[in-house]
Amino acid sequence: MLKVTPNFHFRGQGKQAIELYKKAFGAEVKILYCNSDAHPKDCALESANQGDLIYHAEIYIGQQRITLTDTPDDPIPNTNPLSLLITFETAKAVKKAYEIMKEGATIIYPIQTTTYSSCFVSLIDKFGMRWELMTEQTEK
Repeated sequence: MLKVTPNFHFRGQGKQAIELYKKAFGAEVKILYCNSDAHPKDCALESANQGDLIYHAEIYIGQQRITLTDTPDDPIPNTNPLSLLITFETAKAVKKAYEIMKEGATIIYPIQTTTYSSCFVSLIDKFGMRWELMTEQTEK
């Protein structure tokens, strides 16, 4: 069976991003390996200060697995080609997560009611990741 897993690449801020996602979404860290934990043949450290960067991490938001890594020298610019849609039970829960996520973020669509959602917001967080937060129902 094939699985699709969102994979986020950070430029040295992966641990800070995980802390933000824990606060906003109750993300649970299942695996967190730093470069210093990796076998030398898998990860050649360019400098001693890269040992604390994320080599491989797995978090869960609800039942969804997301993998993360720090690639500070990644030659590909972060163009936000991927977003994650997080669906909450209530508008209150959307607003709570939004309040945590909005610091340093670029708001694409402010909190609003749509045809399909009582509460929807789209943003790019301070780490360059795009998120859509919403409810599916229109009555809560």
